[in-house]
Amino acid sequence: MMATRNKWVGFFILLAGIFVLNIISQYFFYRFDFTADKRFSLSDKTKNILEDNQQAVVVTVYLDGELPPAFKRLRVAVNDILSDYSAYSKTDFKIVFVDPLAGLNQTEQDTVINNLYERGIEATNLSVKTASGLTQKLVFPMAMVEGNGNEFPIKLFQNLDTRGSYEDNINRAIENLEYVFTSGLKKVLSGKSPRVGFSESNGELSDLQLADAIHTLSASYEVGRVDLSTIDQAGLDKLSMLVISKPKKAFTETEKYKINYFVMNGGSVLWSIDQVTAELDSLRRSGGQLATNKNLNLDDMLFMYGARVNYNVIADPANAAEIPISTGVVGGQNQMQLVPWIYYPILLADTVHSVVKKLDGIKSEFPSTVDTIGVTGVSKSYILTTSSFNKVFSTPKLFSLQMVGDQLDPRNFQGAPQNAAILLEGSFPSVFAGRPLPAGIAKPYTLAGRSKPAKMIVIGDGDVFKNQVSEKDGAPFPLGFDRYTQRTFGNKALLLNIVDYFTDEGNLIDLRNKEVKIRLLDKAKIQLEKTKWQIVNIAVPLLLLILFAIFQHYYRKYKYAK
Repeated sequence: MMATRNKWVGFFILLAGIFVLNIISQYFFYRFDFTADKRFSLSDKTKNILEDNQQAVVVTVYLDGELPPAFKRLRVAVNDILSDYSAYSKTDFKIVFVDPLAGLNQTEQDTVINNLYERGIEATNLSVKTASGLTQKLVFPMAMVEGNGNEFPIKLFQNLDTRGSYEDNINRAIENLEYVFTSGLKKVLSGKSPRVGFSESNGELSDLQLADAIHTLSASYEVGRVDLSTIDQAGLDKLSMLVISKPKKAFTETEKYKINYFVMNGGSVLWSIDQVTAELDSLRRSGGQLATNKNLNLDDMLFMYGARVNYNVIADPANAAEIPISTGVVGGQNQMQLVPWIYYPILLADTVHSVVKKLDGIKSEFPSTVDTIGVTGVSKSYILTTSSFNKVFSTPKLFSLQMVGDQLDPRNFQGAPQNAAILLEGSFPSVFAGRPLPAGIAKPYTLAGRSKPAKMIVIGDGDVFKNQVSEKDGAPFPLGFDRYTQRTFGNKALLLNIVDYFTDEGNLIDLRNKEVKIRLLDKAKIQLEKTKWQIVNIAVPLLLLILFAIFQHYYRKYKYAK
């Protein structure tokens, strides 16, 4: 009787414990993540945004319906992380998955695609590698975050290069989910739209060449062109970031003074500069070009800030983009062939710094090396480099398309990777401290000798953010897309990361450091051992069932025969 009583006492204590635990769980929330890479754990930055939010949020994910296998895994990951967002949110957090083209005819689908594009939701036609070959599929790897009367489109999948492994690309997309959703959520809830200006007074890239860059950034920023020759101090004060992309004419001292004031005021500058005159279009028209040094009158300014773009050209035979070359005329048609052009290196992103981490290769055109100069109070980080199989050519240098047929001696292309872009952060010295005011500046904009905390990125190539243009209708292609090879590089993702890093006070881009280890099956081993494991999966359960039946038969016979 004592044993029975103790059993019931233990049972009631267990029930009481469960009841108390349920009461406590109504007031205290906690989630346990036992995965090795903490893939189901949100950062403190994300939790703080969710807990401080007082607005209802709706997230519409356009990744539903019949999807390629790799994208099904992305959909599951999106659902998992958004469920965590909903769990931590103090307000209504609604998640909706839709297939925008389900049940529509072709005309209706075209209308929906155009309407979604106007809202920043872009369709992607993918060639998905499967065991039976390539499958064409139109998908929307996008989401829309709505809240506080605002909406913001989220691009879930940046890496659309089919040359790479889809499993690796999807894994990188999954690693970036918290960053893209938290960044988008913060923009929606804050309602702030930092102002980004592309300079245009010194022969920079045209509106058409920057069309996709401006269109992409316009979804979450105020973007426009800035004429440094006419903008005043009030106009500079409204800017959060200045982009100087491939200027061709020398900057005046007045223009440099305005840039310097912008930096002194804590503004961020993205320098994308060509120091030499090499252009592939000129080679095609004339057959050859003597590349010479440009005079942009920026060397002293960059030197004071801690950077130097050298007057040279980098060649990288091991990692170069391809260009079309005419191989003759057959049947009245010009025959073209794609060949590697060693002066178009594919720059490699640094694996440590969050602003470029997990990016695809960056396509460049006749880039130059970039060096750092020691400046007190300014930290430097190299963010884009070539491969170790490279060579640097000084200018002037003669280029011609006949060089594609040159036999390259590997011994001439050995050395350390060359740096083509650097990040500068800190308090920059004033270029105009102790100097007279330039013409056109009536009174000083500032007397500061050093800047407020500011950031700069200096890239030794002016074409990194230039989109290609269709020869048929003059329409711009997406930034980073190569119309010849049908390959998409990481140039657009680089621009988005830089702008986010420069304009986000909370440094949410650090969330990109999250890593999710991919654990995939060995496809080669699957093909070799497919039949064996099919037999095992079918035969072993049946065999176990038969053995259990035999055992049960003899056991019952033995038991009841006594």
